[in-house]
Amino acid sequence: MRVVVAAVVGLGIMLGPWLATPARAGAPLDQLRTQIDRVLRVLEDPAMKKGTHGRDRRAAVRKIADDIFDFQETARRSLARHWHPRTPAEQAEFVKLFADLLERSYISKIELYGGEKIVYVSDSLEGDAAGVRTKIMTKNGTEVPIEYRMLRRGDRWLVYDVIIEGVSLVANYRSQFNKIIQTSSYPELVRKMKAKQDEFIEAATKKS
Repeated sequence: MRVVVAAVVGLGIMLGPWLATPARAGAPLDQLRTQIDRVLRVLEDPAMKKGTHGRDRRAAVRKIADDIFDFQETARRSLARHWHPRTPAEQAEFVKLFADLLERSYISKIELYGGEKIVYVSDSLEGDAAGVRTKIMTKNGTEVPIEYRMLRRGDRWLVYDVIIEGVSLVANYRSQFNKIIQTSSYPELVRKMKAKQDEFIEAATKKS
């Protein structure tokens, strides 16, 4: 199974010093920026760039990812109509597996950070939902629009979807998951996800 977040989140969730700040920076934007700043500090830490600290670097980024994403909401929306028929135990297993795959893909892409820039375009609030619109300025001068969909969880705002050039992470996963379940079964989807997890673990072991 192709992991779409490798292209979506890896490109869009963090990269670079801020070139512009919107006139009204709401809590969702502020919190997202705080987490991104944490990522940048890890990436720019000379000690973390040394080969022997690769595992520590990935662990630090993974911890920040836990503070950025609402993995359960993303998993629920991605599984869509196949979510409710699952038992509580199956739901818990799926969220854990899904979160692990997202985090590992996120980390594999963030390690390719090359100094891309982000511009904040605008943000919006509607009750407990928010959208933060940005664009990435690539080194060749192109602009890539990115929108982060967020939900309020207590006093925190967490990302549940990332939309890059009109392509939604959740919608993309939903299509893939539904196709696998429809043509095979839910257990087959879980099997494929576990196989992908094993691939990430093997790759990470080789890097360590």
